[in-house]
Amino acid sequence: MATIIPQIGGTICAIATPAGSGGIAVIRISGNNAMQLCDTIFKAANPHKCLVNQPANTALYGHIYRGEEVIDEVISTPFRAPHSFTGEDTVEIACHGSQYIQQQIISLLLSAGCRMAEPGEFTRRAFASGRIDLSQAEAVADLIAATSASAHRLAMNQMRGQFSRRLADLRLQLLEFVSLIELELDFSEEDVQFADRTRLTTLIQEISNEIGRLAHSFAVGNAIKNGVPVAIVGETNAGKSTLLNRLVHDERALVSDIHGTTRDVIEDTITLGGTLFRFIDTAGIRETDDTIESMGIERTFGKLQQSEIAVWLIDSTTPSDEILELAQRILPLCEEKKLIIVFNKADLLCDENLLQLNNLEATLLQCRPDTPTLRISARNNDGIDLLEKQLIAAAQLPTADNNDVIVTNARHHQALMLALDAINRVADGLTNDIPTDFVAQDIRECMHHLGEITGQISTDEILGSIFSRFCIGK
Repeated sequence: MATIIPQIGGTICAIATPAGSGGIAVIRISGNNAMQLCDTIFKAANPHKCLVNQPANTALYGHIYRGEEVIDEVISTPFRAPHSFTGEDTVEIACHGSQYIQQQIISLLLSAGCRMAEPGEFTRRAFASGRIDLSQAEAVADLIAATSASAHRLAMNQMRGQFSRRLADLRLQLLEFVSLIELELDFSEEDVQFADRTRLTTLIQEISNEIGRLAHSFAVGNAIKNGVPVAIVGETNAGKSTLLNRLVHDERALVSDIHGTTRDVIEDTITLGGTLFRFIDTAGIRETDDTIESMGIERTFGKLQQSEIAVWLIDSTTPSDEILELAQRILPLCEEKKLIIVFNKADLLCDENLLQLNNLEATLLQCRPDTPTLRISARNNDGIDLLEKQLIAAAQLPTADNNDVIVTNARHHQALMLALDAINRVADGLTNDIPTDFVAQDIRECMHHLGEITGQISTDEILGSIFSRFCIGK
């Protein structure tokens, strides 16, 4: 791939391992003078060797010096351009994990002529040199942030270029036909057709289907990457905060017998059965004159609409008429969602409550058939394991294998939706005999949006926004 942005100048350095003390730390240096600058502070144990002459990808044992003072014994590994992560000459110094040692080595490198790397600058240089495209660069950040096996697999697939190759194939097919269509424009007076319209119509439909599939996979990809959103809703004091604390195994939410304690949404994540869930504890739903609590209740309904799964938590001791009144507000918002109805405080039920609860459960199931219902005691941790199994069943995320291309990035999804809109205009234009130049423009626009994903079409503003979110040293 051609270089998209100018190579950022200078030789850069940064600590590539997490902050803090550890057994080993890695300091990364990249740039045209990386090896020469490192040789000014690194002396190999074998006096006849140095980094400039060391074979690529081989480790060299030695010491870091400040003048005559030994700072640390280290292993230095050179990687030569263009066969390095950045595409430039690169050195990685593995030193002891003392924060003092790390800072001393960085200070020596800066004095020798390096400068500190900006966030994501190593990956940006890899992109600028054509080692990776933009979607692969973003996959590096996703790989670092992966918190589940599925998220790890998706990031690895994207980093290996599977998504990029799929998009490149689509753009190549479009380029072939747009070239023929634009050739027709040069011979418009002869009224000739170089592009087979029947074949083009078939191709456009196939490309539209593929772009649509990729765009629609974002719902699954986003859930795998950020967690399946689960909204815990219900009336005040039903035990929503207690349930959240049980599910995430932490005192995440404040628990009180006072109604309306939770006034804002509280979120936390946990992995169940290999799937990452993002639980959202919401403000209890009730009529109130409290302005702040009312705002929290409005947010409750907003989070419910955004969720994939809704857990409606009901206080088993609450009168049925109050629950049925609340059902008129909750059930319409759950028509397109997986709903689990959970009756809490089962440990407080008496015979009279039990009869009422059985009737209430039957009435709710008439309104929403085939909805799973559970009876639990969040306070006593009874039934939580059964709820976890229901959540795993409700998620039903596909297992991402090594051949899957699933979109996980919101920027990619937006570009795909714009590309889909453009390719659908092409299809409409072919059906309605729209002038050839308009059809060509729509094809070009589709190619443009696909190119934005991989960085073939990009701006410094977009690149700056993307790489600024990377950690320093990557």
